[in-house]
Amino acid sequence: ICSFSDQNHAPSLTDVRHEQKRSERDNMSSDRREMADTCLIISGGPTDRKFAVEFVKERKYPYVIAVDAGLAVCEDLGLMPDLAVGDFDTFGLERMEELRKKEGWATDVHKPEKDETDTDLAVRSALRAGFHTAHLLGATGGRLDHELSNIHLMRAAKDAGLFMEIYDAKNRIFLLTPDDREHSVFLKDHIYGKYVSFLPLTEKVLGITLDGFKYPLHNKNISILENPSLCVSNEVPGERAEISFREGILICVESGD
Repeated sequence: ICSFSDQNHAPSLTDVRHEQKRSERDNMSSDRREMADTCLIISGGPTDRKFAVEFVKERKYPYVIAVDAGLAVCEDLGLMPDLAVGDFDTFGLERMEELRKKEGWATDVHKPEKDETDTDLAVRSALRAGFHTAHLLGATGGRLDHELSNIHLMRAAKDAGLFMEIYDAKNRIFLLTPDDREHSVFLKDHIYGKYVSFLPLTEKVLGITLDGFKYPLHNKNISILENPSLCVSNEVPGERAEISFREGILICVESGD
């Protein structure tokens, strides 16, 4: 399947979520449906191949979306995508078509002159397919404008019902809201490195309480304009730590040296 977008404005992520196709998921077994909650998106930024090999080996994804140059990563990993998305100005449209004919995966091809980044379009595809979680590789470490765009994209995706996690060799990045208790608990044996940092995505984040962290807080407010680095480089000295807050959105970064 090869489609070209002629629209100047793609539907919002929320609209995509509301219009998502559920027929394939409805036909899945219960076990398969549980596995289908998370997809893998391989974006076109720099990707440490050694890290990516181990990352993919440890996880089983029912659906893989390659974003433009992310196809090169899939080639190197021996990973066949289910869908390739983008304008392919980096990977090359002819090269993409040759691979598609040989391997048979679907494509969603867009003109380079568009309002969305290729990664944004891939997230919309994940929503249309009915996923609730997406893991992203290749979303950091290259152009800073794309990296910042990907972090902000997590907000729109979360509002639309898709929880995004960005991974690279040293970092795991995701967003936290006050009602997200599932991701507010940090187990020492499960965090992605030694450090846990919280940065304000909204102008203010109110009422932050950190329990079980090396540097605790109680009902503290942080602001982009005043003290944005207050919650950077914390640690979990015991088995468990937890964060709570009453208003705003936080960027959480679990990282190692």
